[in-house]
Amino acid sequence: METMLFWLIFFTLGWTVIDGSETEKDFMWHLRKIPRVVSERTFRLTSPNFEADARMVLNRVCGIECQKELPAPSLSDLEDSLSYETVFENGTRTLTRVKVQGWVLEPTQNLTTQGAPVRRKRQVYGTDSRFSILDKRFLTNFPFNTAVKLSTGCSGILISPNHVLTAAHCVHDGQDYIKGSKRLRVGLLKMRKKGGGKKRRGSRRSRRDASGGDESEVTKENLKERANARRRRKESARGQRGADGKPSFQWTRVKNTHIPKGWARGGQGDAALDYDYALLELKRPHRKKYMELGISPTIKKLPGGMIHFSGFDHDRPDQLVYRFCSVSDESNDLLYQYCDAESGSTGSGVYLRLKEPDKKSWKRKIIAVYSGHQWVDVHGVQKDYNVAVRITPLKYAQICLWMHGDDANCTSG
Repeated sequence: METMLFWLIFFTLGWTVIDGSETEKDFMWHLRKIPRVVSERTFRLTSPNFEADARMVLNRVCGIECQKELPAPSLSDLEDSLSYETVFENGTRTLTRVKVQGWVLEPTQNLTTQGAPVRRKRQVYGTDSRFSILDKRFLTNFPFNTAVKLSTGCSGILISPNHVLTAAHCVHDGQDYIKGSKRLRVGLLKMRKKGGGKKRRGSRRSRRDASGGDESEVTKENLKERANARRRRKESARGQRGADGKPSFQWTRVKNTHIPKGWARGGQGDAALDYDYALLELKRPHRKKYMELGISPTIKKLPGGMIHFSGFDHDRPDQLVYRFCSVSDESNDLLYQYCDAESGSTGSGVYLRLKEPDKKSWKRKIIAVYSGHQWVDVHGVQKDYNVAVRITPLKYAQICLWMHGDDANCTSG
C-alpha cells in the first residue's frame, strides 16, 4: 500500500495533461510586467487589542454573478485596498499608504459556471480524496517541506528564507487581530532522530562524572544553560509532538505581520474575501527550500485544470495532508473549487507546475492562497465552494514590496 501511494503521488505531482488542442507552450510560465506598488507614507496606529475569535467563514460572500456585475475598481479604490497594516512583535502597529504606477485595467474573467448541484455545508465532498503524507521521503522534501503550521491553527507556505504566506483571517477577523496572534509562531516540519533525547541526557551526565564534578554544586552558568535548554525544548515541543523517528515542529517567532487594508478595514464590502492573504516575516531565517510566487493563470492555462496544496487539517492531527483537484469557476481574484479540505488547511499555498520559458525544466510556483469554505450566490442560488485567493499582478507587486522593502525586485513575475 505504501509503495502504491509513493508512485501515485510521484506521478500526480509531475504530470502535465496536453490534449490535441493544447501545446506545450500553453502550459508555460509567462513572464508579465508587474505594475509598481510603492510606499507613500506610513502612519503609527494604536496597538490592536488581540481579542477577536478565529473565524474561518465570512457571513456572506459576493458570488460569481455578483462579481461580474460589480463596477471595475478605480485606481484610488485599489490603492486604498492595497495599503497595508504592519503589526510588529512588540504589539505596535502601523498603516502604510501606497501608490500604484503602471497599472492597466484587467478585463473581467470569462466565468464558466458548471451548474454544480447545491451541496450541504461541508468541506469534504463525496469520497475523501486527501492523502496523508507520512513517508519522510516526501515529508521532508520539496514541495511538501514548504508547508508550515501557524500557532493560531492555520497553515501557510514558505516563500523565502524569512517569509511565510498565509490567509489574513488566520490572524485577523476583519475587525481585530485574533487571540493568540500577538505571540504568533510558525512551525516548520522536522524529523526526530530515534533515541536522540535519551542519548543527549546520558552524555551530559557522563561528561559531569568524567570531569569529577559534584552534581550538588550548581553554578549560575549551569543554571542559565539548563534554563535555556528547557526553553528550547518547550519551543520545539509546542503543537505537534512527534515520537522518536516521527515528524514534529520547530517553532519560530514571527517578527512582523503584513495585512492588506482591503481585508483589515472592518470586513466591510463585498471585496473583503479578495484580500484574504497575509505575509509573516520570521524572526530567524530557515534553511529549507521554499516555493516562489507566480501570477495566477486562467483556468484554461492550468495543466489539466488542476491545482495542488498541502496543509494541516484539524481532522487528521499530527499529519500533513495533500490534495489536488480541478477548478470549477474563477473570477478576477478568486478560484472556486471542490478540493477536499477541512479547517486547519486554510492559509495553505495553492501551486502549479509549469514549464519555464526557454528551458527544459518545470517549476512549481504559488498562484493562490487557500481561504476556506464559503457560500456564494450563483444565478441567485446559494452554492458552496472551497475558495482560494489568486495572486494577481497587483498582489504580486504588493507582496514583493513587503518582502524586499522596495519594488526593485518586483518588475516581472
